[in-house]
Amino acid sequence: MHINLKNKNILVTGASRGIGHAIAKHLGHAGAQVAMHYRSSRVATEELAASIGNNSFAIQADLGKKDEVMNLFSKVLSRMSHIDVLVNNAGIAIKSPIQKKDSDWTDDFQETIETNLVSVAVLSKMAVNHFMQGDGGIIINISSRAAFRGETSDYVAYAASKGGIVSLTKTIAKEFGKQGITAFNIAPGFVLTDMAQQFIDEFGEDFVKNQLSLNEITKPDDLGPLIVLLASGLAKHATGSTIDINAGSYMH
Repeated sequence: MHINLKNKNILVTGASRGIGHAIAKHLGHAGAQVAMHYRSSRVATEELAASIGNNSFAIQADLGKKDEVMNLFSKVLSRMSHIDVLVNNAGIAIKSPIQKKDSDWTDDFQETIETNLVSVAVLSKMAVNHFMQGDGGIIINISSRAAFRGETSDYVAYAASKGGIVSLTKTIAKEFGKQGITAFNIAPGFVLTDMAQQFIDEFGEDFVKNQLSLNEITKPDDLGPLIVLLASGLAKHATGSTIDINAGSYMH
């Protein structure tokens, strides 16, 4: 079945590379107009916007800063008549050993929560209010298997932030479904991105593959078709659910 997202306006955060880049590409190729958020990689994001067409565009914001998060949604609306789908993908993972100085560890934790969870909550709030003024809408949040199985001690903040996203998504789905708003949580495992490559370089590819049920590590493009399906509205009765994409490395 070919899914046509023509006339769908979609905001994707963290679209300059990795998972976000793949998501934006797949949505654009399905016909959507995509607002592609980036923090610093302007050229790469603008090149992607130009390549997929549909009047897609790049837009900058630092999601670690509350004012910029709030301004992002407003700036996108100034370029689009409305937003149909919000994809909260952007996130950071700061390596912060438990032995680190307390004040530095706390700073790392706070930065992670602000970027990974607070920005998602703020954008989701603005999206819900926007959707209620129209015909509803869809929120797709990218969490992690870490929300369910935990993470290594160096990434406590990352796991905590992703766990918060799961609860946030379920609450939105529970409370606003009758207003035509659906929400989904995607929980990737290890995905071949620039961030993950640093881990592979340190521990080796076999260390990662030994955790998987499949023979290959998940690629960013493996998430694209599912996001297109959810953005279409064809899976609305799965609202509130978490969908694992982790090559069978964690099942719940």
